[in-house]
Amino acid sequence: MPLKNRVDPYGRLLAVSARGNFLGNRGILHNNNKEIVSQYKHKAWVTCALSFKGIKREIFSPNQYSELFFLDEATAFSAGHRPCAHCRKARYNEFKAAWIAANTETADSKLSVQQIDNVLHKERVAKGAQKVTYTDRLSNLPDGTFVEIDRNPYLLWNNTLCQWSPDGYTSAYCNSLAIDDVVVLTPRSIVTMYAQGLVPQVDLSADTQEG
Repeated sequence: MPLKNRVDPYGRLLAVSARGNFLGNRGILHNNNKEIVSQYKHKAWVTCALSFKGIKREIFSPNQYSELFFLDEATAFSAGHRPCAHCRKARYNEFKAAWIAANTETADSKLSVQQIDNVLHKERVAKGAQKVTYTDRLSNLPDGTFVEIDRNPYLLWNNTLCQWSPDGYTSAYCNSLAIDDVVVLTPRSIVTMYAQGLVPQVDLSADTQEG
């Protein structure tokens, strides 16, 4: 039976066989029976490379962080994760610079990643581990943003709304031109960063969908 370690755009943990293109963690979330007992243990929610310097890990080992998996970087960002400063150093530096430039009045290179994590934590999860969302006009949103349509997560990509699934994007929303206000799943500061030019990595299946 699959472990409950696949992350969806809401930040929820799913038990599915699909793995994904990125690894990540929120701390030790499992018990000795490899059961999820917590949604997070700290505010540094990161997205890691699937492989790094040949390190091999046993999934959900005792007293080791719980390995989580994401379809793509856009999904990880929507869940509230940011690039790891260790195994994805170049992307982390790019993200930090872009986030600061988009979300502060002055580009302050001295802003700590802990301060960014504090902002992201308020934007991604509320008391009781509930997803934080907000409402905006679809026409205001940049590519890479996740929104909720009919209680399902959709990625806005190349002017198309692509429905998310653990295995990839499965269909386009045909009536997207008629949509006005939408519930936004991606944290607000990350949406602002997208609008300023940072583009998330997106699974290739999104490019096969046509609205």
